[in-house]
Amino acid sequence: MTTLLVIAKEPRPGRVKTRLTPPFTPQEAAELAEAALADTLHTVAATPASRRVLVLDGSPGPWLPAGFDVVPQCAGGLDERLAEAFAGCGGPALLIGMDTPQVTPELLSVDFTDCDAHFGPAQDGGFWALGLARPDPALLRGVPMSTAETGAVQRDRLVAAGLRVRDLPCLRDVDTAADAQAVAALAPHGRFAARLARCVAVASAPTGTAITGSESAPYGRPDAGSEPAPHPHPRPAPPR
Repeated sequence: MTTLLVIAKEPRPGRVKTRLTPPFTPQEAAELAEAALADTLHTVAATPASRRVLVLDGSPGPWLPAGFDVVPQCAGGLDERLAEAFAGCGGPALLIGMDTPQVTPELLSVDFTDCDAHFGPAQDGGFWALGLARPDPALLRGVPMSTAETGAVQRDRLVAAGLRVRDLPCLRDVDTAADAQAVAALAPHGRFAARLARCVAVASAPTGTAITGSESAPYGRPDAGSEPAPHPHPRPAPPR
């Protein structure tokens, strides 16, 4: 079976989702990041895997479900941190980030029988998933990250290495407020969508109006510890 890796930052104000501010405050951006991470981790927890690993910059919090090994990210650029995440895997592995809370177990249940790599492109030109049958950190080192060409360069690197690449659906990740609205619409019953709705409700409320009931509940407890219903399969955009 496959090792599932999630690379993430601890959701602290001012350190995550800074492109969401404005219109959201740093605290709200961190709450949205926390909800997105929680959705992602619970989806990974529901996906069959030989091992589940959170590669974390920071410290784990109550958003971390059971069943994960937590390892710290190494120093260096994102390419080095991704490469090091794969270096700790002795067999097939699939890595994703914390920016696509609309993922489902079906999307993450990859099969390497007829391929050497799985590649999930993102609409912004990056990639949301990378799977390797035989993890090789050299396949990631030196790839320019956080550019409109990142995904194309990474996929070309796989092909140039002689790997048979299978493409996963193209997904939209959450960077801006517009992204947040679009992704929440794809997974309307998740923690991320619920937290976004509460943030919008707070921003829209007249000054001095109290937000009560579910609007003030923690992201993971819309009703005293209940879990949101599983969200439907996303409707990914066609590959770029």
